[in-house]
Amino acid sequence: MTRFESAKEIYKAFGVDAEAAIAALKEIPVSVHCWQGDDVIGFDGADSLSGGIQTTGNYPYRARTPEELFEDIEKALSLMPGKKRLNVHACYAFLGEDKGKVDRDGYTYKHFEKWVEFAKKLGLDGVDFNPTFFAHPKMKDGLSLSSPDEETRKFWVEHGKRSLEIAAEMGKAFSKPALVNIWIPDGFKDVPSDRLGPRLRLKKSLDEMLAHYDKEWVIPAVESKVFGIGVESYTVGNNEFYQNYAAKAGICCLLDNGHYHPTEVVSDKIPSLLAFYDKVALHVTRPVRWDSDHVVLFEDELKEIAKEIVRNDATKKVLIGLDYFDASINRISAWVTGQRAMQKALLYALLLPNQALKSLQDEGRFTEQMVLGERVKTLPFGDVWEEYLKRENLSDDYYSEIARYEQTVLRGRK
Repeated sequence: MTRFESAKEIYKAFGVDAEAAIAALKEIPVSVHCWQGDDVIGFDGADSLSGGIQTTGNYPYRARTPEELFEDIEKALSLMPGKKRLNVHACYAFLGEDKGKVDRDGYTYKHFEKWVEFAKKLGLDGVDFNPTFFAHPKMKDGLSLSSPDEETRKFWVEHGKRSLEIAAEMGKAFSKPALVNIWIPDGFKDVPSDRLGPRLRLKKSLDEMLAHYDKEWVIPAVESKVFGIGVESYTVGNNEFYQNYAAKAGICCLLDNGHYHPTEVVSDKIPSLLAFYDKVALHVTRPVRWDSDHVVLFEDELKEIAKEIVRNDATKKVLIGLDYFDASINRISAWVTGQRAMQKALLYALLLPNQALKSLQDEGRFTEQMVLGERVKTLPFGDVWEEYLKRENLSDDYYSEIARYEQTVLRGRK
């Protein structure tokens, strides 16, 4: 009997079908972010981040060209199990002869067709899209959609409209809707004299952006934040604003688990939103004290997030995307480590006797619920994970291949 066969029998004794868990995991897409590979620089002219976010670290071999980024993404994806999508920011436009002539308010689908072709070549499940409201000279006084300067506000509204049009074409290309996540860095370093005005302007901007978009192929989402560097005192698009706006507009609310106060957890927010929303979007990251976008690891809160997705039968309702950027370690390893951690958490949740635990809670048998919850923590999860990787033609040792790639490919970059 193999270790996996033994593990199957152990899980069966707890009423869990390990084969069914593996089969279910293979069908849950995770949207992998393109920006881990080049420290969120993009292709449209920025040379550094702005807007309350930054990448830290000086590990060498950052992708500097579209060709290098594609090469690194392909290598990273080849080491990731499961169904994958690709998540692209608007600053990664292929401008070609339009560079210097077309700004973000004029981007069209042709500037992103290469991303779609690339994703199709790799057999991915689709492409998601994000307008880029940062790292641009037309951020006036750190504000975009909430700017009191009408020319500035209109520029960014147009960028948002173009982004929705681009995403619709991406959705059509895969016959699956594309998630469009709207995040702005707008806020103030010190205590503002007007908290309502910027939010009313943001509301107006969002209303204009979303007045007409292709509802068949686009899933719009809004993403809140607590604060960022340089906007410590006030964030225009906070949680209360966006949850209310999403409910009013009938769109998706995106939860980034780095965007809340330290005592708040996204795992508790997921079931709250599922009570009211048909879909919930996630940006999975790992905050350390604040929104530091560390590489996702197989830790407690990630497990809790996965549990809420699985035990609420929400694997098709919760749209999972990754969002972190670490320049202190090998960037490809960062990509793979985070995606595998998300997959591990989902498998861990799928291997729990969720219905039995729910029943014990509903029956008020809290002692037995606690005991069962503790017993399952030491079940042979690792043996099932190893079997899953084997079926995906992968090994648990992904670092050896990454080290080889660094030696043979990355070190050749001058």
